[in-house]
Amino acid sequence: MFLTISTTGTAEKPATDLGFLLHKHPGKAQSFSTSHGTAHVLYPEAGPERCTAALLLEVDPVALVRRGKGKGRGGAPDAALAQYVNDRPYAASSLLAVALAKVFKSALHGSCAALPERAAAPLPLRIEVPALPARGGAELVTRLFGPLGWDTVTAEPVALDPEFPEWGDSRYVRLVLEGELRLADALNHLYVLLPVLDDAKHYWVAPDEVDKLLRAGDGWLADHPEQKLITSRYLSRRWGLTREATERLELVRLAEADGLAVEDVDNAVDETRTVLLEEEGPDRPVPLAEQRREAILAALRAADAGRVLDLGCGQGQLVQALLKDVRFTEVVGVDVSARALSIAARRLRLERMGERQAARVKLLQGSLAYTDKRLTGYDAAVLSEVVEHLDLPRLPALEYAVFGSARPRTVLVTTPNVEYNVRWESLPAGHARHHDHRFEWTRAEFRSWAARVAEAYGYEVGFTPVGPDDPEVGPPTQMAAFTRTDQDADRNTDRKTGRNTDRQRDRKPDHTTDRSTDQSPKEDAA
Repeated sequence: MFLTISTTGTAEKPATDLGFLLHKHPGKAQSFSTSHGTAHVLYPEAGPERCTAALLLEVDPVALVRRGKGKGRGGAPDAALAQYVNDRPYAASSLLAVALAKVFKSALHGSCAALPERAAAPLPLRIEVPALPARGGAELVTRLFGPLGWDTVTAEPVALDPEFPEWGDSRYVRLVLEGELRLADALNHLYVLLPVLDDAKHYWVAPDEVDKLLRAGDGWLADHPEQKLITSRYLSRRWGLTREATERLELVRLAEADGLAVEDVDNAVDETRTVLLEEEGPDRPVPLAEQRREAILAALRAADAGRVLDLGCGQGQLVQALLKDVRFTEVVGVDVSARALSIAARRLRLERMGERQAARVKLLQGSLAYTDKRLTGYDAAVLSEVVEHLDLPRLPALEYAVFGSARPRTVLVTTPNVEYNVRWESLPAGHARHHDHRFEWTRAEFRSWAARVAEAYGYEVGFTPVGPDDPEVGPPTQMAAFTRTDQDADRNTDRKTGRNTDRQRDRKPDHTTDRSTDQSPKEDAA
């Protein structure tokens, strides 16, 4: 099992810098013990103009059998002569990927204390793998490596026997990659795609493999056109792990699209928050979060809504309350946070839910900063404690996505009343109720915003206090109920298919695109 990494250089930047980047001296041949054999690193050539490092892995077939048997743990699934005779010692596979990770660990992470600027810069690279299993053929090899920035991807099929060309090609290819890339990126491509092309792992795929995949795929896997295939094969088609990886990759993509860090987007689960109550004591009042849900349920019943969107559903508290009332025939929870949706699924016990009940509920990952065709045609949409988590410049995109594109008959929006914050004894002066609130509106500001949105998109709006209505500062939560003013709203909605046939009469903001992405935490401290 063999691969070579070559680069070229000049007198000012000699090719032998490759030794520094790989943390292996060009003047030495070194050996390293791995779980399935011995890895050797040597340099067939090492000069200022050209340098080549070779990784040779000698597989111990006995160790391979002892450590795992069967598909995904032992030899290739089509091994003809049982466990001890197969292609593992000769063909690049997950065994070579593991050796790469062990022998070139620092290079995989882009670390080089001696030459940090060289590690961070692209190098002219040529990587050759003489025997690479390719389940899917040379065309799949090109589809996997082509979008990653390589100038040339050559996947030459290896004949079953050169003496008998009529026998055709084997499932192996000779792979040559050429281009200018960071060495760390090139190694991570190989680390992920070698086992993907082999489509068989020699070890048990544990949950930590998801972290390894996302770490090695950082910067390229989220947007790769073959992301689903790569994720599925890398995780040995373990569907639970594949689903988790896909959700986390979607979160990365959404964060990158908005120019945000992942932790700034995936903030719907706040395990450190405290629940603020009116007063402590044996007669503790109903928490504001519960009062808010009851107010929303009452407004939805009054609007005769059957199919409801909970936009920014967080951990699913409102979805759970909606499902308890049979008049709500379909409930869809949407949130950008895969973590929050996972908690919501556990809260709702989706896996144990009966068929009839399960048909009433869906959880979708998506964002309100972009239009989403999946959200059109519903009777009502709820944005409960959502808008305050968006930066003010992003509000027009949310407005269009909900009121201009999705256009439900009724939209309920709740948000904190900043004037009431002086009544919270445990809230320091000048602080928002939640660390992620980008703003909190006064009653006048909220009404002004709601009136502008209603006029722009053809709705009328009314306001309802939620919680105790203080005569001086108003209620802790303010709720706006938007109702479409067009008289044919019901007629233009096919209640059987849920498809809204209205024409979108408002102009789409330039920065809004037709895809799913980012909303906010739910059940804020209240």
